[in-house]
Amino acid sequence: MVAKIAIFDSGLGSLSIIKEIQKISKTELIYFGDQENFPYGRKSKGELEKIIKKSIKMLRNNFSPDLIVVGSNTPTIVLDIENENIIGVKPPLKEAQKISKTKNIGILGTESAIRSRGLSKFIKNSNLNHKTKVHKICGTDLVELVESGKFFTKKSLCKKVIKKKLENIVYKKNIDVITLSSTHLPFLKSILENQFPGIKFIDPANIIAKKIYQKIKNNQENQNRLKVFCSGDVKKFQRNLYKLGIKNKVNFLAI
Repeated sequence: MVAKIAIFDSGLGSLSIIKEIQKISKTELIYFGDQENFPYGRKSKGELEKIIKKSIKMLRNNFSPDLIVVGSNTPTIVLDIENENIIGVKPPLKEAQKISKTKNIGILGTESAIRSRGLSKFIKNSNLNHKTKVHKICGTDLVELVESGKFFTKKSLCKKVIKKKLENIVYKKNIDVITLSSTHLPFLKSILENQFPGIKFIDPANIIAKKIYQKIKNNQENQNRLKVFCSGDVKKFQRNLYKLGIKNKVNFLAI
């Protein structure tokens, strides 16, 4: 039987994971962009818990997926939600440690994730080398550049915001590796690399795709199938997807 996977986030973020899944497996994907609740990164733990529980329940009721991917670092880090059938996204710290020469790693994430106890606990439980230092960097403003579509139309603004947010801490703390710990951030990867050529930016999407593949490798389709839903402005969402090369029809769906 073919595996069915539902992926959701507060907007465009999950696309970075979907593209990686489609590169290495063939399956049926349900993509739900919960624009109505964007951004997850400014929500309290209580608000997030309510939204994520409702989203998971809605996806199960509507599509009966074999796997649900919470395509966002924020709820994965802030809430303890992962199990056999729910996969989340976390900063790839072990991979970052392997390639860091200065032993100073940055986690670029949303405000809620960066401030959370969950992230501190995750860093501690990662058992990194005692010489490795992890620096938390708030990137909520960068996430909003992506969801608003400004990264398509206002490249110079994106460069200014990125410079303002990263320049001081990167050079001050001698950071040479940064994890893109919001699934929106890989859309800015080329600008980030251009502005900070000495820094390696890690997108965890490939790691998540491999984890999913291991679970569904014996239940493959002949081709990829993708259905797209969103809870906010369908036309705006459709326009932004179109610019990213996704031409699937977007249907409205509320949690």
